[in-house]
Amino acid sequence: MISSTTNLKGVDVPQRGMPVTLITGFLGSGKTTLLNYILQNRQDLKVAVLVNEFGDINIDSQLLVSVEEDMVELSNGCICCTINEGLVEAVYNVLEHKDRIDYLVIETTGLADPLPIMLTFLRGDLRELTRLDSVLTVVDAEAFTPEHFDSDTALDQLIYGDVIILNKTDLVAEAKVDELEHYIHSVKAEARILQAQQGEVPLPLILDVGLTNAADYADREASDSDHHSEHEHNHHHEHDSEDHANHLANDGFISVSFQSDQPFIMESFGEFLNELPATVFRAKGILWFKESEQRHIFQLSGKRCDLKTDDWSSLPSNQLVFIGRDLDAKQIQSQLKTCLASEQVSVR
Repeated sequence: MISSTTNLKGVDVPQRGMPVTLITGFLGSGKTTLLNYILQNRQDLKVAVLVNEFGDINIDSQLLVSVEEDMVELSNGCICCTINEGLVEAVYNVLEHKDRIDYLVIETTGLADPLPIMLTFLRGDLRELTRLDSVLTVVDAEAFTPEHFDSDTALDQLIYGDVIILNKTDLVAEAKVDELEHYIHSVKAEARILQAQQGEVPLPLILDVGLTNAADYADREASDSDHHSEHEHNHHHEHDSEDHANHLANDGFISVSFQSDQPFIMESFGEFLNELPATVFRAKGILWFKESEQRHIFQLSGKRCDLKTDDWSSLPSNQLVFIGRDLDAKQIQSQLKTCLASEQVSVR
């Protein structure tokens, strides 16, 4: 049983409207790393997580254990709901969960404008049921520039962030960190900036901090805010995917997905990565190699590539998503097919 006030390293969360923290940030900034750090250090706090991805394949969900159609349970016991039919519906799924939830954390896709999501909680029914506590914007200290991929979204993520988490500071010189902090303050003078490595930030500085002031957004408008705020709790609303697609088209980003039930040849896949166009800004996937019995978790952000291994919990397969501008989907998929083992490989 959860007590009326749960303490998390000095963070008090009284029983009132469920507090909500929004994690935003551009492609590859380290949002999921920050989320994992929060979950690993939450102690007895019952945390719900909403996750969203840009692409046909939800890679992150491959690391979760399904409980029911929409709700999944993380290995550490936290509850997670994938955002599929719409944000409001997902939040109601959390609110109606059989167990009391103390805190809700939402991780957006790297291409999300945070304002419509914020307005979802500051207007309509959810305003009475939840409390938007803060917006955390994660910034990649190594990759970020004032022209960050020429994206209006990257700028909006800074403008609407209550706390700017300057992540990966260990990868750049101190002068670069100072330069980035100066730029961020030029965009948002009152920005609260925290430096971090591997998304590690003291939780009392980011949870239950009460930094989002609803009055500041009373007159704000967003293209899809009315769609969200006018939702009635009947579980039969429609998701405005067309508006979402148009927004991404305006920013010029597309995603390319690839799946196969045959393994890659490791050397061939390495050659494919070396030939990736510079317009691929982000890639991630679950990989199966002929030369290995383990599952490989693949992350690419800019020029950085990371490959971690663990054991398969399902039948091996390849699932990949690439995000970038001016991508030739057919060419990328064709190149990936040439990396596959030609002979049938049995699954052990």
